[in-house]
Parts: sequence; structure tokens; C-alpha cells
Amino acid sequence: LSQSYCYITTTTTLTGYNITNKMIYRLLLTIACVASTATALSALSSPKKQQLQHPEAAAPAAQPAAAPLNRRNVLGSVAAAAAAFLVIPTSPANAFENKISTKYDDRPKQRGGMPRDLGISSKRKDMVGEEYTGLKSCGAAPNCFCSTDSMEDDPEHVIPAWKWPVASVSSMEDAFVQLEQTVSEYKPGQDNIDGGGFKIVTSKPGYIYAQFEAFKNGYIDDLEFAAMDGAVQVRSSSRLGYLDYGVNAKRLNYIAAAMRKQGWEAEGVDFKKHLEYASQNRVEM
Repeated sequence: LSQSYCYITTTTTLTGYNITNKMIYRLLLTIACVASTATALSALSSPKKQQLQHPEAAAPAAQPAAAPLNRRNVLGSVAAAAAAFLVIPTSPANAFENKISTKYDDRPKQRGGMPRDLGISSKRKDMVGEEYTGLKSCGAAPNCFCSTDSMEDDPEHVIPAWKWPVASVSSMEDAFVQLEQTVSEYKPGQDNIDGGGFKIVTSKPGYIYAQFEAFKNGYIDDLEFAAMDGAVQVRSSSRLGYLDYGVNAKRLNYIAAAMRKQGWEAEGVDFKKHLEYASQNRVEM
């Protein structure tokens, strides 16, 4: 009877569904039918087991009547089976371990795709179409800062390159060891940004690449440091959206302040030189 019902149900109840729903629904019905068949076989074998019991053994408690096999009960069985077989992760994939809290882990994250053209390149073009060597330019949106373009061509996004103190730091390699140590000590949640944590993805002599995550929605920003012409080129940019509400500037200024304490020339973002950025992102100066 159960097998007959399975055949009839899976072949006659799919009218009006699109092909994806049909496939999913047919699979779910199959799972429910297998479970129903196993239950029926168990019921048939139970009387034999009772006959083998000791005559003085207590009679088994009466079992509740089986629910009729209809569409509602089939879906209920499927839900129960899914709960038993599916393992739901307790934390979102790719979450950074140093995030400040798990409070918003249940929210969908919008991390965006990792840019493919990071690092120093000699085939870049600036805002006016001229080729240059350096990090990727920022584009038009007020959510990025970079030091390798020209201040004249892109004053709203360009910041000065950083320089290590040659008196106390003997080489570029040592400078990047110092810089990596400082970035690794970054405090997620400082100034109410980057609460989702961060991770240094790439670190090698002359280049550091790190990712920073927003606390609630999981937006990812990309931060780069690259050695070029005796200085450190800097770039911090959002992947998604148009505004960043001051996040990239606050991040750069936090790290720049830490580097200045170690003798570096690291100006960061001066909002008086980036009035349009500050205005659009409603940054208090």
C-alpha cells in the first residue's frame, strides 16, 4: 500500500510546479515514502516479536494510531527527516576569528568578490587614461584611498605614500616586518568600524594584503601596502556600495598613527584635504 501510494503521489502531485520545484518535491516525497515503508515493515514484524516474549512479560503499551498518509503528513515527515540529516553551521563561512561578537552571525553577509587586480602593476591607467606603475586606482566613488596616483589628477582619493625611518629601520624587509606586526595588532571595533574582524591574507617582503569586515552586514574592505621607489604605497578600498561612511579613512588613520609612533612618515587621511569625501560620508572633522 505504501509503495502504491509513493508511486501515485510522486507521479500525480507535481502539476503547476516549475522544474526545480518538481525535482526537489519528488526527492522529498521519495524520502518520506522510504520512511513510511520502513515503518510499515516494522509494524508487520512487531507481532512476531511479541509472541517470543515471556508469557509473564507485561504487554506492550498501546501505540497511537498511525496518521493517514496525505500531503500534509508527507511534508511533516520530510521536515523531520531533514532536521535529522542536515547539519546547520553555527557560524557563517569565512568569518574572521577576531570579530568582536557573534551577535549578527545569523544575518546574511554581503562580502563581495575579491578583486583580481591587486598588487603593484605596470599596466595601470589613471583617471585621465595615462599609464602608470603602482596599486589599483580608486575610481569615482568616495569609498577608497590610494597613494600611487597623482594628487593633481585625483585629489579626492590620493594620500601621501608612507616612509619608514631609515635611521632605525635598515631595510625594506625590516620595514615590512614592522608594518605587518602593527597591522596584526589592529583592534577590531575601534571607532565603531571593522567589528567583523580582519585577516592578513598575504605578507611577504615588500607587500601586505589584508581584509577587514564590517560587523553587521559583513562588507569586506581590501587593504594593501606595497614597497615602491623607497616608500610604501597604500590602498584601502570598499568592494561594495558607493559610500563608506568614513570607514577606510578611520582604518588608515588608526594604522598610520601607530606607525608614526615608531618614527614613520605616515600622514593617513587628512579630512581638510578631502572635504568632498568627508561631506558625502558625513564624517565629523
